[in-house]
Amino acid sequence: MSSSQATPRLERLADLTYRRPWRVVIAWIAILAATLVVVPQLAGEYGGEFGTPGSESKATADLLEKHFAGSSGETVNVVWQAPAGARQAEDPIDRLLAEAVRVDGVAGASEPRYSRDGAIGLVQLRLERSAMDLETSSGAQLIDLADDTSSEGLRVEVGGNLIQQAQEGQPPELMGLLAAAVVLLIAFGSVIAAGLPLLVVIFGLGISASLIGIVALLVDTPDFAPAVAGLIGIGVGIDYSLLILTRFRSAMLAGADERNALVEAVTTAGRSVIVAGGTVMISLLGLSFMGVSFLYGVAISASLAVLVVVLASITLLPALLAIAGRRVDRLRIPGLGRSLRTGGGTLATRWSRLVQRRAGIAAAAGATVLILLTLPVLGLRYGFPDEGNDPDGSSTRAAYELVSRGFGPGSTGPLLVASEETSGLEALADRVRGEEGVSFVTPIRTSPDGEAAVFSVMAATSPQDAETADLVARLRDLAPQGVYVGGLTAAFVDQSDYVSGRIPLFIAGVVGLSFVLLLLVFRAPLIALKAGVMNLLSVGAAYGVVALAAEGGWFGSLIGVARTRPFRHSSP
Repeated sequence: MSSSQATPRLERLADLTYRRPWRVVIAWIAILAATLVVVPQLAGEYGGEFGTPGSESKATADLLEKHFAGSSGETVNVVWQAPAGARQAEDPIDRLLAEAVRVDGVAGASEPRYSRDGAIGLVQLRLERSAMDLETSSGAQLIDLADDTSSEGLRVEVGGNLIQQAQEGQPPELMGLLAAAVVLLIAFGSVIAAGLPLLVVIFGLGISASLIGIVALLVDTPDFAPAVAGLIGIGVGIDYSLLILTRFRSAMLAGADERNALVEAVTTAGRSVIVAGGTVMISLLGLSFMGVSFLYGVAISASLAVLVVVLASITLLPALLAIAGRRVDRLRIPGLGRSLRTGGGTLATRWSRLVQRRAGIAAAAGATVLILLTLPVLGLRYGFPDEGNDPDGSSTRAAYELVSRGFGPGSTGPLLVASEETSGLEALADRVRGEEGVSFVTPIRTSPDGEAAVFSVMAATSPQDAETADLVARLRDLAPQGVYVGGLTAAFVDQSDYVSGRIPLFIAGVVGLSFVLLLLVFRAPLIALKAGVMNLLSVGAAYGVVALAAEGGWFGSLIGVARTRPFRHSSP
């Protein structure tokens, strides 16, 4: 649909919402209520296949599932410190472990290990299923057990993915809404003007979050998909609502009556909302180019959230504006907000005029800044954060530090070497013990059916270090045919390699599809081409900023990213 075709339709839509505002609002309330009541009865279960297709870590996970029933390969670290000696805490730790193995999802416990100085002990609890497939209550129970066992002279901490999930704080959507409310109040200085975009977002989140249950019924959808969709929905919902609201207020200040102001807002800003929303949805659906099955559910869920807030922005918000009319700026908060009645226009207006007068200089300067911001991408290394990046004071961060101090940071994310060819595995384990970068190798464990065996390898470096990824590659070169190197850390390495190889395809697909969309909307190849170039520059700059933040330092610390230093430790 071209922009000329869309305008009359948007004008009729705006006129309808102006004449029947309460009917529109009631219709949205009915849709929200029906969605909240009916959809949960039909919703599917969250979950998905998180393994990397064709990888050794996926083969390892499949082998464990086949021969080691009730063992996922994931573990929870139980680590304790007793200055008088970790072995002296045998009785309370035994009681803790006896309770821990009864927690849902815990399959068993390893033999205790002790640091060379004897002050720190470590036991790894084997999980029956992936931490993603377990309830967070299991992690909470283990945290409580550790807290109850800790006493003066004995410190007990637990770590692992299951514990990370259990200690997550408030839902990110709630924090996003609170932050948006503060920003809107500061920007408008009016409770009503700030509240209308929030109402649109709340309706959008309520409907889309419920509909994600239907997405989970149809495709693999991880349990974090609603949070991702919610945060994206909040961002675009506030943005799109502000476009329409600001245009409505500006038109009334320019002398338009309420109906004409509403029509102008919907036909101009509303059209921008539709184009922007379509572009965002294409970008999100472009995640399908990554070829990772669980991302399909995330992409569809987030696109659904964007679609709902777009529809709410061009129907529900105009209806609310029609009801509020000139009262939209009521309930003002002294000292907040800015007036649109400025002699030279708003700051954005003055800036746009300056750019137009110096278009060549502005284009060159802007392109230079974006290219400079892109440069850190050259040093970008894909990976996953480990528990050393968790907040200070969290159980997982404390457990990471204790394990790292006593056994080396690699013990927080052991590698698994598994095979159905058990005859030569002992010799391989001996060779692995002599490999550079290996801190410890556990005894070989044979499957209950006697047809497979597995042992764990603790790296000397942390799971997120480049040296650990190098060790994974060396172990795979060392292992004979039919022997797989996997585990959660190796799975992260495989996923990072797989994703980094498909990032160019993802970017090309998104930019290409966005170009086609803009070409269809504006029917102006030059505009679509310029937008495509800007997309590439913006994507490059965004990746560059992420790479710079991931390095930690002063910039990373501004958003809570810190690089952990490896601990000096004594091998057990």
